[in-house]
Amino acid sequence: MDKIKDTRSFMRVTHRYLGFFLAGIMAVYAISGVLLIYRDTDFLKKEKKIDKIIAKNLSEKELGKELKLRNLEVEKTEGSVLKFKQGTYDAATGEAKYTKKELPFVLDKMTKLHKSQSKDSLSPLNTFFGISLFFFVISSFWMFNPKTKAFKRGMMFTIVGLIVSIILVFI
Repeated sequence: MDKIKDTRSFMRVTHRYLGFFLAGIMAVYAISGVLLIYRDTDFLKKEKKIDKIIAKNLSEKELGKELKLRNLEVEKTEGSVLKFKQGTYDAATGEAKYTKKELPFVLDKMTKLHKSQSKDSLSPLNTFFGISLFFFVISSFWMFNPKTKAFKRGMMFTIVGLIVSIILVFI
C-alpha cells in the first residue's frame, strides 16, 4: 500500500481507495437520484392491477392511506361503490380494484435505498456514504499543491459553486 508521510498524502491515498470502494454505491445513488427527480411522472413506470379486500366503510382519507395512494380523491359514489381515478372501492364488501404505476423491481429497490430513514436497516450504510461524500469534499482540497495555478483556479470554482448552491437552496 502507499506510504502515508503527511496529511496531504493521507488525504490523497484515502480519497483514492475510498473512491474505488464506493464507486458502485455512488452509481446506485446517482441513478436513483435522477429517478427520484421524475417520481411525479410515469417515467419508466409500469401499470400494475391490484384487486384486494380491505376494511369496510373507510373514509376517503383512510382509503388513500390503506391503498398507499397519495392525493386520492373520490370522483363519484354509486351506492356503496366509491370511484376514484385509479379504480374503485366497495365500502360494503371492502373490495378494492385499482391500478398503480410502479418502477421495475431493481429501480424501485434503488430508489428505496436512496430514500431510507433512520429506522431502516440500511441507514448505517447511508450514514457511512454521506460521511464519505463529505470526506471527498474536504480531501479534494489536498489533491493539489496550494501554490499552483490549478489549486487557485479550483478555489475560485469552489466559491462560485458554493454561491450557486446557496442561491438554489433559497429559490
